[in-house]
Amino acid sequence: MLVDEFRKHIEGRGLNSEVIALSISAVKEFEEYLGKRKATIHSASLDTLKEYVSSLVVAGNNSLERLVALARYCNFARKNDYYVYLVSLFGARNVLPDIGERLEEIAGGEARKKVFEGFELPPLGSPQDAYPRLTKMVTDRMESELPVETCRRVLTWNYHNVPVESFRENKERFEKANNIDDYLHDEHERFVKELEQHMKEGRIWFEQEITPEVLLFVKSNQEICTGVRRGDRIYVTKMPYAPKQYLEENDPRMKRYYACHCQLARTAIRDDEPKISRDFCYCSAGFEKLRFEAIFGEPVEVEVLETALDGDVRCRFANKIPEGR
Repeated sequence: MLVDEFRKHIEGRGLNSEVIALSISAVKEFEEYLGKRKATIHSASLDTLKEYVSSLVVAGNNSLERLVALARYCNFARKNDYYVYLVSLFGARNVLPDIGERLEEIAGGEARKKVFEGFELPPLGSPQDAYPRLTKMVTDRMESELPVETCRRVLTWNYHNVPVESFRENKERFEKANNIDDYLHDEHERFVKELEQHMKEGRIWFEQEITPEVLLFVKSNQEICTGVRRGDRIYVTKMPYAPKQYLEENDPRMKRYYACHCQLARTAIRDDEPKISRDFCYCSAGFEKLRFEAIFGEPVEVEVLETALDGDVRCRFANKIPEGR
C-alpha cells in the first residue's frame, strides 16, 4: 500500500516515467529485502538499512539514482533516520574532486597533481568513515604546497552548487528592510516559524529533526542560521547537524560530532582520528557566506571563528559587511 501511495506522490512531482519506473523498482526490491527479515520500513533498525546499502555496493547496484529513490521513499514514509543516513551518503561526494578543479584554476595543474596524486573516491554508498583519511590527505598536502591564504581561498567556495536564485526572496526582503539589523531579526522570526511548521508536521528540515527543545534552542539565539550584526560583521552559528542528539549529549567529543555537518570529516571527531586541519572548515564558510553575497550583490569576506573540528562545541563564522552597506 505504501509503495502505491509513493508512486502517486512522485507522479505528482512531475518526474519522468523512466525515473518513476526506476524508483518503484528500487523501492520494491528494498521492501522485499525487509520482508525477508520480517520487518517493515517503520520497524526496521538503522543497521538494517546500512546492511542493505552495503549489499548494493558489493553487488554493484549502488547507483546514485537508486539511492536517491530510496531517500525519497524514506522521506515520504517519514522514516527520518533512514532518510538522513541516505542523504549523508551522497550529499558531499563531489566536494573533494571539485576542490581539485578549483585548486587547478587558482594554483595550476602541477599543484593539483601533487595534492591529488593517488586520490581515489570510495564506492558510492560507502559509510562516512571512509572519507576522513582522504580529506586529511588533501588538506595536509594543500597546506604543505600552498600559502595559508591560498588554501583558504581554494576551500571557501560554493561546493554544493547552491544557485544564487535560491536567495531571490531573501534579497527582495533585504531591499525592503529599514536596515541590516531589522532584516536579520525578521529573517530569524521567519526561520523559527518554518521550523515550527516542520515540527508540527513531523518533517525533517533538510537533515535535522525538529523537536520542541530544538525549536527553543534556535528561537533563543538569533545567530543560529540567521545572524547577528556587530560592527561591520554578521556573526552566524551553524545549526548542529543532529540538533536533538546535540542538546541531549553531555560528552564534549560527541557533542562536537553531533554539531559537525561535514560528511567528509565528522567521523574523525567521533573516532578522534585522523586529525584534520581546522582550515578545512573554510569549505563550510564558503556555504555560509552565500546568502550574504546574494543579498549584498557582491563578494563577502568570511572568517572561521569556531569549529567542531578544532575542539569547539559549535561552528561559528564572521561575515564582513561590504563597505557602504
